Amino acid sequence: MAIEDETQNETQITISGDATDPLLTESDRDDGEAGHDEFNGASFSGAVFNLATTIIGAGIMALPATMKILGLIPGIATIVLVAFLTDTTIEFLLRFSRIGKRRSYGGLMEDSFGKIGRVMLQISVLVSNIGVLIVYMIILGDVLAGKNEYGVHHAGMLDGWFGETWWNRRTFVLLMTTLCVFAPLTCFKRIDSLRFTSAISVALAVVFLFITAGIVIIKLFTHGLMMPKLFPNVTDLASFWKLFTVVPVLVNAYICHYNVHNIQNELEDATRIKPVVRSALTMCASVYIMTSLFGYLLFGDGTLDDVLANFDTNIGIPFGSVLNDAVRFSYAAHLMLVFPIVFYPLRVNIDGLLFPAAPSLATSNLRFGSITAGLIAVIFVGANYIPSIWDAFQFTGATASVCIGFIFPSAVVLKDRHNRATDRDKNIAIFMIVLAVFSNAIAIYSDAYALFKKTYIFPM
Repeated sequence: MAIEDETQNETQITISGDATDPLLTESDRDDGEAGHDEFNGASFSGAVFNLATTIIGAGIMALPATMKILGLIPGIATIVLVAFLTDTTIEFLLRFSRIGKRRSYGGLMEDSFGKIGRVMLQISVLVSNIGVLIVYMIILGDVLAGKNEYGVHHAGMLDGWFGETWWNRRTFVLLMTTLCVFAPLTCFKRIDSLRFTSAISVALAVVFLFITAGIVIIKLFTHGLMMPKLFPNVTDLASFWKLFTVVPVLVNAYICHYNVHNIQNELEDATRIKPVVRSALTMCASVYIMTSLFGYLLFGDGTLDDVLANFDTNIGIPFGSVLNDAVRFSYAAHLMLVFPIVFYPLRVNIDGLLFPAAPSLATSNLRFGSITAGLIAVIFVGANYIPSIWDAFQFTGATASVCIGFIFPSAVVLKDRHNRATDRDKNIAIFMIVLAVFSNAIAIYSDAYALFKKTYIFPM
């Protein structure tokens, strides 16, 4: 197609009116970061790891619970389907950004819908990323300090090692994690500076996966495993509507659109962004499928919303407690290293929303530090008051995340300001908008109905 064969060099063009340019602009590249280093562009592998780290976050912990609802076959098929849809929407963003000579997602939205489009995207990123980062902190609190759910206490790692003390209570543990880990890692002004921590975070996710797979194999040959359900149990209308509650979780699991332009703009060869995206999506879909499969095989219908909480029980194999701790520690460390990757576009977009006419955020240490500290404080407070990752995923996934991942890219195609969309593009865009709106509306209704029944009909 002519659109696909257009000159790729346009991706390097700097648009002065692009209000949501990433922190690193072309002039920043020429001068180095604060004049102290020389940056010639990010490598292919570094870009893949940064994008994969954006994708593989807390969503992986909720995916085994989606298998419990959907069954193995529809569950795996849905993970693959959402990966393909994500690839399609990112291709839309990249292609139409090139056509409109825009260097950021926000710039593309402004090109298509004016300033209101840019503001809508910035608000969506604000809601989505704050929600996701709150989920990260909730999981870290659950893993390290434990949680109480339905009257049952799930012990954290520090509880198990040292017993209950003042310094391993949830709030203090999260405060120390914030000050000692998150604060330093969020101080980098260039996303490529996080490529090594991103590589380590992906490796830790793989370690988590291999340990879980090993536990499943050992149990299979020693005690046996219960046969998992291959398809969902749909017995009435309520159980049918419940199937749609997994959609926001799966949407959240693949959201990375807000970082694609940031990563492309720092690439040594920006024309390689498509293979970067597809390599990252292939890696992440494989990890998602295997984690969902092994997590559900291991715990069956007892799989919790956050599968890490299942690893505080006796799994019935030699050295089970050691393996439990290894699983929880590897993923807790992974989330700590994912946090700054998701935080990066959040800070860029909140700056663009609050200070649209200000110079680059990289040039103002006061503004950079103030926004960073304020956002971390909000996330810390939210993590101490929101009880469940499923609640946070449902809210952000059914609202802001679905807009970022599906509705906004499809709307850009349908708007087609430069008259370059094909009939196939528009048909796919319509399909994705209808699917996203329908599925998430049902998910919100189902969750609200379940909450109403729990609160007013069967109070705890």
